[in-house]
Amino acid sequence: MAAKNPGPIKKWMYVALCLLIVPVLFAIIFTINCAKEPESVVASQGSEADANQAPAEPNQHFEQDQKDPNDKSPLRLEHKHPAFKERTKERARMVARQIQARDINDPNVLKAMRIVPRHAFIRAGEQRYAYADHPLPIGFDQTISQPYIVAFMTEALKLKPNSKVLEIGTGSGYQAAVCAEIAQQVYTIEIVEGLAKRAKKCLKELGYPNVFVRFGDGFFGWKENAPFDAIIGTAAAGRIPPPLLEQLKPGGRMILPVEGSFGFQHLVVITKDDKGNLRKRNVMPVRFVPMTGEVMKPEKESEK
Repeated sequence: MAAKNPGPIKKWMYVALCLLIVPVLFAIIFTINCAKEPESVVASQGSEADANQAPAEPNQHFEQDQKDPNDKSPLRLEHKHPAFKERTKERARMVARQIQARDINDPNVLKAMRIVPRHAFIRAGEQRYAYADHPLPIGFDQTISQPYIVAFMTEALKLKPNSKVLEIGTGSGYQAAVCAEIAQQVYTIEIVEGLAKRAKKCLKELGYPNVFVRFGDGFFGWKENAPFDAIIGTAAAGRIPPPLLEQLKPGGRMILPVEGSFGFQHLVVITKDDKGNLRKRNVMPVRFVPMTGEVMKPEKESEK
């Protein structure tokens, strides 16, 4: 009989098959949606990390900023390197006793001197004296300046948050870092290649994306990034290099040690008014290492 009348059996088979297909389809759709959701969450997290988190490579941010030194967007120094949290009491004591006590009152300078870890710019053998009131050797017959002199020269520049600074004589990089805490950009030139490489590495590791280091003769300045709001020299010369005067912006200020008769040196502050007129005045007797390179040639020979 089954062979003669198969209709009811087929009908129930179709019903059973439909009942099986529907849940299978729902299961497939649910599985696909579940697979897609985690992907969208990961993408969202990734885009947020790119915008708000530090890059995985510690110095990647510095490299990106180095590629475009003319970028005028403000930079926020994050001070993530462990050195910034080390020896903070020593820095506070240094500022109070060596700097404020000698009438350095610019709050931006005092803050910068409290922040920048001077010991990070000094060789291991001299780090115990990092916050003492005197210069220290950094190799290559060069020194890191006395903290008070660094603060005095920085204050004399009257830096602002949008200032562009040129430094002649990078040395350890400490003076550049102090200026970078206040100014928007610092361009620094070092004639001793070993010092230039070391300072660049140190500043990079500490996280100063607004400091640009060049190995070369500071006599010629950094023409492609001129003019500068402020110029600071950290080596003594018998004359002021003419290119530096040309690269100083009207309304700008320059301070550098100049050697006069009988070998005496003075810090000289130079200002340029809106018409390009220069004013010079001696502000302090000092003793700096000599500037080398083009400046050592006789003036007439150098002009050729």
